[in-house]
Order: sequence, then C-alpha cells, then structure tokens
Amino acid sequence: MRINLTSVYVDDQDKALRFYTEVLGFVPKTDVPTGEYRWLTVVSPDAPDGVELLLEPDAHPAAKAFKEALAADGIPLTQFAVDDVAAEHDRLRRLGVLFTQEPVDMGPVTTAVFDDTCGNLIQIAQYR
Repeated sequence: MRINLTSVYVDDQDKALRFYTEVLGFVPKTDVPTGEYRWLTVVSPDAPDGVELLLEPDAHPAAKAFKEALAADGIPLTQFAVDDVAAEHDRLRRLGVLFTQEPVDMGPVTTAVFDDTCGNLIQIAQYR
C-alpha cells in the first residue's frame, strides 16, 4: 500500500494551478473536466510519477469550514518537504508569498509556514 494522491481544498482551481505551478514549482499532471469543476492534479517535477496533489474545489460547506478553522488557528493543512527551508523561504518571499511563520529550527527539522492564496496554510519542512 502507498499514498498516490492527496488533496488541498482550494477556492479557485485556476488561481490554485497558477500558484502551485508558477510559484511553488509543481507541474500539471491531470486536468479532466468533471462538470462545474476539474480533476486537477500537480506533481513534483522531481517525481512526475509520484504522489499527485489534487487541487480540489472547496465547494462543500464542510470543506470551507474545515479550511477556515485551520487557518484561524494557524494550523497548516499539509506539509511539503524541501532540501533547504531558508533558501526556499527566501525564493518564495521574493515571489511575494506571505509567510505566517518564518523558518524555525527545531532540532531534527526546520519549518516555515506560508499562505497558499487559496485559503490554506502550508508548511515546508527540512529534515536532517
């Protein structure tokens, strides 16, 4: 058994696709119309056949409430691994990304948290 797909709830799929590709650097994998929305996934360019991230519409009231509650409490929805949190923080900051937590060294891991512009807080982490 392995993880092949995970989701982030987004308020606008087009905006999310731009942010997750043009800013974060993921690449589009699947884009299939499903009525009002799309089955829209991105992957790491380093692992094009790896885990897909579904940019899932937050149209369901429970999804919106879940996102809002996490964001209000400052809790990241998910975490992405990076090789160097400080370098990634600097790169994203230059692209205008808003960080809610600057890089913090916690021994075996360094983390930072940013706003994905789609209603989510996302944590980046560097493990040693």
